[in-house]
Amino acid sequence: MREGGQELGGTFPLGPRRVHRTGYGAMQLAGDGVFGPPRDRDEALRVLRSAVDAGVDHIDTAQFYGAGTVNELIREALHPYPDGLAIVSKVAARRGAGGTLLRFDEPHQLRQGIEENLATLGVSSLTAVNLRMMDQSTAPDSRFDAQLAALVKAREEGLIEGVGLSNVSRLQLLRAVAQTDIVCVQNLFNLADQRSMDVLMECAERDIAFVPFCPLGWPGEVRHRMLGNPALTALSARLGAAPAQIALGWLLDLVPNVLLIPGTRTRDHLTENLAAADIGLDDAARAELGRHFPTA
Repeated sequence: MREGGQELGGTFPLGPRRVHRTGYGAMQLAGDGVFGPPRDRDEALRVLRSAVDAGVDHIDTAQFYGAGTVNELIREALHPYPDGLAIVSKVAARRGAGGTLLRFDEPHQLRQGIEENLATLGVSSLTAVNLRMMDQSTAPDSRFDAQLAALVKAREEGLIEGVGLSNVSRLQLLRAVAQTDIVCVQNLFNLADQRSMDVLMECAERDIAFVPFCPLGWPGEVRHRMLGNPALTALSARLGAAPAQIALGWLLDLVPNVLLIPGTRTRDHLTENLAAADIGLDDAARAELGRHFPTA
């Protein structure tokens, strides 16, 4: 437990484990464009250690973040890993020359991606691995089933504890849960972009962890507009919290199955993100945010 605060927003199941609802997303530790080494390697290592020291027990990563750099940082900073630390990764993409994100989603490539994550992180099993879809609009078909089956096989062999999904539609989620247990879904979702609300609600009904990526908005211009919104800045003044903290607190306040993974390259920003779990929204704040940031 963090001194003077809640236990990072409480806990929720992530597969067979229970984790704090505020975790850490490691993507930003890579260089610019999520490619190459970090701007400040020593600070990146300190951020990871500080997160775990603060009680974070859920770290999100991927082998294609920095083309392996981020996983290498996690291993250097935290191995041997503390008991109870959940490391979640994703597969179905890789970096090409110059950092271009490419598909890597044939069943044998998914298996290779899992094995590369295990090797770089120095573990024999991951808490969960997400099947990252490139296109939510694609209707799930036999190819989707084969991709899902590759992850199920890895789970049966003990390489992963749980199967997750990323960047999926509700239709894709329903196709998956009809075939196997899904422990988490990771989609773009924040105050300014609530297009995955139907996926979030489906996950809530099924007690599946929903992990919003880019919780403070994406791309950059969306983030700046969202955090500069007059309603948010007014609430910031009234509640004595930064706009980003209110935006993160709103996500935690929505439904109990939300797990946050805000990322940062600095310890100061890490402290601010973790403190968002202590922000209490009242009915007036919820109504104000609902008026200025509608679902549709």
